[in-house]
Amino acid sequence: MNKAKKSSVSHIRFITVTAVFIALTYVFTACINIRLPIAANGGLVHLGNVPLFIGAILFGRKTGMIAGGVGMGLFDLLSGWTLWAPFTLVIVGLMGYTVGRMTEKTSHHKFRWYAAAIGAACVIKIAGYYAAEGIIYGNWIAPVTSIPGNLVQVGAAAAITLAIVGRLNAAAEKIGLKG
Repeated sequence: MNKAKKSSVSHIRFITVTAVFIALTYVFTACINIRLPIAANGGLVHLGNVPLFIGAILFGRKTGMIAGGVGMGLFDLLSGWTLWAPFTLVIVGLMGYTVGRMTEKTSHHKFRWYAAAIGAACVIKIAGYYAAEGIIYGNWIAPVTSIPGNLVQVGAAAAITLAIVGRLNAAAEKIGLKG
């Protein structure tokens, strides 16, 4: 295969894989969630971080950033949380970028690196949404009530992701989706 054709196939693969992870992130956020009565904003615990983390670990920082930011930002836009969409685009995009960046190198395909990357994403989520809620509501105390929900959300996603991502990574390599 010549270089131009190989590059074209690579771009098509990237667009296709990223689109699938945008859709999965949106669906897991929209359909698998619990609204929390404790948070000032009626917070939401969802499993949208699972495909976000898997996409970032398997396919890298660009897929993670786009799938996370666009998938969850789209949820905000379509679910009546429109004010949150710009914050979500940036915060969750940064989460996906960070997880992908920390796990892209082949030497980093280890459980500890995956866990550390998800831990970094958790810090980004908590700090980012704390700041966003403070800006939106003009109150820097109330956002504290969102932290437990964010911890549960990322913790559940971490448990699921870490349990399956090693096998998914091997399967993606076996069928030629990676590389």
